Amino acid sequence: MTVTGVRNARGTVTACLTALPSAFPNCKADPAARRLIVPAAAGAVLLDFGQLAPGRYAVSLIHDENANGRLDTVLLIPREGYGFSRDARVRLGPPRFDSAAFEVDSHPAHLTVKMRYLF
Repeated sequence: MTVTGVRNARGTVTACLTALPSAFPNCKADPAARRLIVPAAAGAVLLDFGQLAPGRYAVSLIHDENANGRLDTVLLIPREGYGFSRDARVRLGPPRFDSAAFEVDSHPAHLTVKMRYLF
């Protein structure tokens, strides 16, 4: 996965991949979720979730600029970057799993996701 639009190299980019709709977007309820934390890089960051079984997955991302392990908000509005697979839109909260879900088959898959910032 390529994450584009990362505004600076501060902190980390945290990604969570799940196949469980009820665990999306934070993946805490999915013990099989794959989580990645990589150093941020201005411009783009590459993520590799490794070999995945065929199925339907969704990814959520945050640019944790202060590396405190969470998405900082003000009045429930994200102050740090965020993104979702298929560039699923945010409307009064995170998108549903179905909006961000993509299929993985036996061939290698590559996605590009744009990091979004509101501030």
